[in-house]
Amino acid sequence: MMSKAQKLRAKRKAQLGRPRKMNAERFACGKIKPDWSKRESEKEVMAVALAARKRMHGLATSSNFAGYTLGRLFLDGRITEAQREAGDDYAAVMARYYHLTGIPFPSVRAQAIDRVHGHPPETNGERHHQIRMMWLEGLLLGCDEGRQVKTTVFNVCVMDYEGLRMMPEAQLLWLKRGLNALVFDKGLRDYGEREYSFNHR
Repeated sequence: MMSKAQKLRAKRKAQLGRPRKMNAERFACGKIKPDWSKRESEKEVMAVALAARKRMHGLATSSNFAGYTLGRLFLDGRITEAQREAGDDYAAVMARYYHLTGIPFPSVRAQAIDRVHGHPPETNGERHHQIRMMWLEGLLLGCDEGRQVKTTVFNVCVMDYEGLRMMPEAQLLWLKRGLNALVFDKGLRDYGEREYSFNHR
């Protein structure tokens, strides 16, 4: 667990921006004048973006998992690969549910206000996704300390709150408990057992 001083150092380091280009011709406002004879290649631009991502999140590798909180928890070694996959599946189910129902996605970064509409007649596919979402919600609420487990899994997987990367151990246990329940459910689905139990309740 990180001390306050280490967290403060990490926060300051993350706030550092791109290094200033030296010997570049600039406008009066400080913006670099474009030099059309020497344009940056796509690889150079990507290298700067990847270096910034590594520096900001304190990562030693450039991976696809570095782009979201659950992936960064996996890269930090705080959750397993199976737990990460289950969290990704949960996020996909929730995103599909919000997309089908027209409810704005609960993240400010993903609002689509023009997509909000009423409740048209449901198709079988929409009903299936709605049942799937409700099943997963019930699964998380059925865990010990279910409300905290559901909220933590939702905030990490769907809302993607960066601050939860440094969550305390008690909260990490809630996350793991919820992800383990999702892993178990995924295993049952892969072997066709969950459909049987769901249809014969």
